[in-house]
Amino acid sequence: MALLFLAGCRQPSPPQENYREYAYVTNGKTNNVSVIDLRRFRVIATIAAGRNPTGVAANPKKNEIYVVNSDSDNVTFIDAERNTVIATVGVQRAPYFIDVSEDGRRAYVANSGSANVSVLDLALRKVVANVKVGAKPGLARVSADGGVVVVSNSGDGTVSILDADRLAVRATVAVCKDPEDIAILPDASKAFVACPGSNQVAAIDLKSDKLLALLDVGTTPIDLALKPDGGELFVCNYGSHNFSIIETTTNEVASSSLIGTQPVRGVVSADNSMLYVSNFGSDAVAVYSIDDGRVLGTLPVGSGPDALALSPNQNFLLVADSKSGDVAVIRTAKLPQGSKISAARALFTMIPVGLQPNQIAVKAFVQGK
Repeated sequence: MALLFLAGCRQPSPPQENYREYAYVTNGKTNNVSVIDLRRFRVIATIAAGRNPTGVAANPKKNEIYVVNSDSDNVTFIDAERNTVIATVGVQRAPYFIDVSEDGRRAYVANSGSANVSVLDLALRKVVANVKVGAKPGLARVSADGGVVVVSNSGDGTVSILDADRLAVRATVAVCKDPEDIAILPDASKAFVACPGSNQVAAIDLKSDKLLALLDVGTTPIDLALKPDGGELFVCNYGSHNFSIIETTTNEVASSSLIGTQPVRGVVSADNSMLYVSNFGSDAVAVYSIDDGRVLGTLPVGSGPDALALSPNQNFLLVADSKSGDVAVIRTAKLPQGSKISAARALFTMIPVGLQPNQIAVKAFVQGK
């Protein structure tokens, strides 16, 4: 294992003097958020949140971060420029995730304990609607165009489709058992929903709000990683230690491959070429070449790797190690010519954070803009 601590081995600085790259990591058991400077790979702030912070998201249009606190039923607003709390907004019971629209105006929080979705106006910093959905909604995902919100209701095996303009449910679609993770195609034409209870993925037409297909995948599919171009969907099958590839145009399972012990999360590089998968049971991250159709190798990380995020320049992969309370930083690409280090894909460093890190959000911005 190549663990590298070299002075001066940092990402090249952009020309802006006030440029910042931060990663925000929710720590469930210490009720706080660790802020990692991705240009220096160290924690620069620890921000108190609510009880059991889980989901976290960055606003794409303004320098704010939003943290869902599952046990205190609220959302913490963080100013990314000062790394301070600027507001706390109450939602309803047992929220876990948050999704933000591309225009940065709204956020959506599924409240699993109250069977509804809280809609937040991010400028006003308040809830503008609580929309009733199915039983035990786990996740609300908004489409890229901001027009549709898809909600997975694990308690009754349905998906609620919300009209984001009217803030109302326009359809309820019966799918499969225990629907959880959701992926929406970039053109908002389809949604795919993982159902670990029935070992399937549901394909839903968002134009007609109809179920198109139930696709049999591996055992306990819990995570969906969509290629940025929307052409393929990668399904992490926790129980069968493999991943399935779904062709999103034809709604067909193209293949399945072993990837490691208990795969839990996947992320695809911006150029659609690489898939990274965290294997919770083997304390490692697998690297899969999409172009070549093969696993290139695995890299050991901390204990219980879970959430993943890529740095803005895609040269580093962040891995939240839920059991060991740290974030592993993997170098994904070769360093610039002339660097003392030339090997690609290696464990770069480990950064201690709080207890039970859950999710990661990355924010890059110029201070004051």
